[in-house]
Amino acid sequence: MFGKGGNGQGIVSMTEREKARREAPLRQVETYWRGLCDGTSVPLRSQVDPRGMESALENAFLLERIAPSMAKIRVAGSHLNDLMGMQVAGMPLSSLIAPGDRERFGQGVTALFADPAIVRIDLRAEGGFGKPELEASLILLPLRSDFGDMTRGLGALISHGRVGRTPRRFQVVRMHISAAVSGTPATPGLAAAEAPKPARPAFEVREEQRTFTPAPAPVGTSDEAQPVVQRGHLRLIVDND
Repeated sequence: MFGKGGNGQGIVSMTEREKARREAPLRQVETYWRGLCDGTSVPLRSQVDPRGMESALENAFLLERIAPSMAKIRVAGSHLNDLMGMQVAGMPLSSLIAPGDRERFGQGVTALFADPAIVRIDLRAEGGFGKPELEASLILLPLRSDFGDMTRGLGALISHGRVGRTPRRFQVVRMHISAAVSGTPATPGLAAAEAPKPARPAFEVREEQRTFTPAPAPVGTSDEAQPVVQRGHLRLIVDND
């Protein structure tokens, strides 16, 4: 660190500065995504133009949702290929995650599409022979398909350290999930489905109230009061005649 003055003011952490420099591709991808998003709706996949994030393409990738907590990589920059030692297009994104952390990682993928949400994850690579320390940062951003459903995603991953022997898989160190847009969700019908409903009793019976009106007396009958017929329970009468 360096600074000026004796009270600690103006001190800048070189570690934080270096981290900010390393994560520049993630910020560029997020900034580009926000430029497509008007704050109230998630951008369409067809709106994404690689030229808008040209200096981050090595770290960027596109996703497609294949299950509530799973997404596959459709297109990926060279950095993901380098980490896995193979072409990753068509592979589940969770292939980059250590098996023990995939359930937790799946929670972030679920939120990405269902909320929708922006998901930021700090990662640490599993160690082993020929596998030096390696840290990484990942960002996932939601996209809509051309049909309007929330099944696409834009992401970026950067790592710090020597890759070593591949494939490298990562453990989830921390995860931060935040709302992607404000106001009504972009998916049609989602707001109505999630709207709170008033509490109702578990079982409720309502009986319709009706006013009894006596039938008019037949023409030609006397004005004497007609007896009131009280109807009781139904009875079965058998006539054997």
